[in-house]
Amino acid sequence: MKLWSIGLCLLAVCGNVHAKTMVWQPAAGHTQIPLWPGAVPDLKPVPGPEMVTRNTKDLIGGLPVTSVTNVTQPTMTMYAPTGKNTGAAVVVIPGGGFQILAIDLEGTDVCDWLTAKGITCVLLKYRVPSVPYVWKCDCRPHNFALSVPSLQDAQRTLRLVRFHAAQWHIDPHKVGVLGFSAGGFLVAEISTNFDRHLYASVDAADKESARPDFAMPIYPGHLATDDDKLNPNVSVSSNTPPTFLVQAEDDYVDGVNQALVYYVALAKARVPAEMHLYAHGGHAFGLRRTKFPITGWPDLAEAWLRTIGIVRD
Repeated sequence: MKLWSIGLCLLAVCGNVHAKTMVWQPAAGHTQIPLWPGAVPDLKPVPGPEMVTRNTKDLIGGLPVTSVTNVTQPTMTMYAPTGKNTGAAVVVIPGGGFQILAIDLEGTDVCDWLTAKGITCVLLKYRVPSVPYVWKCDCRPHNFALSVPSLQDAQRTLRLVRFHAAQWHIDPHKVGVLGFSAGGFLVAEISTNFDRHLYASVDAADKESARPDFAMPIYPGHLATDDDKLNPNVSVSSNTPPTFLVQAEDDYVDGVNQALVYYVALAKARVPAEMHLYAHGGHAFGLRRTKFPITGWPDLAEAWLRTIGIVRD
């Protein structure tokens, strides 16, 4: 599977791009919070300083895409709900092949949608590149390995959100994850490896659970092996949280079998799951409006959140 090719080309390395060496900053009124109070665990060198890239050629939904790479200092950014607060929170995990983060298409755009529904959005800027994933390699022997640095960041984020739940007006039993592409794989990773000890405890927050209360992998990758079996590193069990899946049959970057294989595993484990497959939509569409029916998936996700009792009318 050439999971690195089309999607990353669209988001970062093809077409007309405007790149600047800088640290990504959210819009005014939203503060980035460092995940780690001291040294970042298992920090590996990256090719250079953090860089923000704006692709103005390969538009998605008629808009350019902004991406971030070379992240060594992971953060989470809090977006408070507008209007009535449901008490729910969603950690949003952008995709980008563990090399970049599609920080607006699969990040801030999503937070705008969630906060309008009364849900706190926690945008995770996790470490990329995230070993062992090296997108310049076409051999991909590590295609199904856990992305350990990013999984450490995801675990830490879930724990911090629960630790500060009262302060941030969040119900600690309504904290979920939503991710796209490689971020969708990270959703599956945290859904099945939440109890795995990947770093030494750094403070009281690490006593909290890293298990999501619900999970939404959108056009995920890395879940199905070449013989359409489940990636053994995401071992689904009855403790895997309720899951909502979306993928297009003409997704030729990751492939519809990614969602299918994961859904079958969830069903076998009797994990409540809902899957939506569409004929058209491709890959990396995020929440941006298109001519295809798949563009309505956020409405279905909102209905699902009501079905499982995360939000109420």
